[in-house]
Amino acid sequence: MNRLPAVIAAVDVHGSIAVVEVAIGVQRFTATMIGAGDEVAAWKTGMAVTLLFKETEVSLAKNLSGLISMRNRIPCTVTAIERGKLLSKATLDFQGHAIESVITTRSSHALSLAVGDEVEGLVKANEMTLVPEAAP
Repeated sequence: MNRLPAVIAAVDVHGSIAVVEVAIGVQRFTATMIGAGDEVAAWKTGMAVTLLFKETEVSLAKNLSGLISMRNRIPCTVTAIERGKLLSKATLDFQGHAIESVITTRSSHALSLAVGDEVEGLVKANEMTLVPEAAP
């Protein structure tokens, strides 16, 4: 599971659906949370959270251009690649934080993925989960 420390930048709740924007430095991420309206309604701007998302939910792109509906575009550098027969794991650096992506080995070859490559990790908002940090 990928884990990134973040701070809530905005919360929009309607019924049991919430769209929460968080910041890690100047980078913004969006999490869509369904069924968490009551809990999220108490969340405030500036609150510390942990952003969680699975390695299998991180798609990779090189030289991405044009419009895309995915809100979470994570600029990264490839720091390691482990290629298996069917799946490959890419370890990525995002602002000093390690992120992992599991993609098919065919895709890693199609991208000519190599250590040092600049890529974007792509994660749909509904695949992001937020966990509030415990108060000190």
